[in-house]
Amino acid sequence: MKSNNSLIPFPVIAAASNGDVDAINAVLKHYEGYIVSLSIRQVYDEAGKEYTIVDDDLRRRLETKLITKILEFKIA
Repeated sequence: MKSNNSLIPFPVIAAASNGDVDAINAVLKHYEGYIVSLSIRQVYDEAGKEYTIVDDDLRRRLETKLITKILEFKIA
């Protein structure tokens, strides 16, 4: 996973908060690695062997929550 310390440009944030789909996708792309890292889970099979997976349901819930907060964001 690469480290991305750059900030999202203000015009992208403003457009996303106004509902621009491309801008929202840009914000989601910016946080994609972080969301995936939060969605990693350990699961076990019948034999007790451990596997690391990305919980897709949790990933989608985090993305949905981010979109909701983007649309609620008000620029003063």
